[in-house]
Amino acid sequence: MRVSLWFLAALAGLLPAVAPAAEPAPPLVVTELNGQSFDLGALRGKVVVVNFFASWCPPCREEMPALSAFYRDYRARGVEVIGLSADRERDRADVLAISRGIGYPMAMLRDATENGFGMPNALPAAYLIDAKGFLRGEIVSEGQPITEDRLAAAVLPLLPAGPPASPGGDNVPNR
Repeated sequence: MRVSLWFLAALAGLLPAVAPAAEPAPPLVVTELNGQSFDLGALRGKVVVVNFFASWCPPCREEMPALSAFYRDYRARGVEVIGLSADRERDRADVLAISRGIGYPMAMLRDATENGFGMPNALPAAYLIDAKGFLRGEIVSEGQPITEDRLAAAVLPLLPAGPPASPGGDNVPNR
């Protein structure tokens, strides 16, 4: 019996608990808080982290700096992150305040014109979409917020092969 490296890495806790899936990622089209349009289907060639959160969720807020740092460091290598707030419309001001200190785009889930993900069962939750547009896994907090190391272990193997690039996407213009 052949054991894949992915399986061994998953057992070691380095990858998400969900096996690589052969199913296309669900559609997601939403207007970001800054007014730009986010269309998951238009991001082929990039690895995307779709992170569901709420302003009232302490573990969600705890992991935001790690998501922001990871996005900043790996954006130039083809990583995109979108934060989707499950907050109610009346809490939009709270979400806007949070977004000011975060480097990745955020949107209100209620503003989605297409959302094939639905509402997650628990918050925070992050879905991983590979460069070909396939859903490759989910990172759930299970009492542990997402860290840069957990993100790197789960996301970096999904990046398309290409010339080596060092982390640091600060000088990359917005999409």
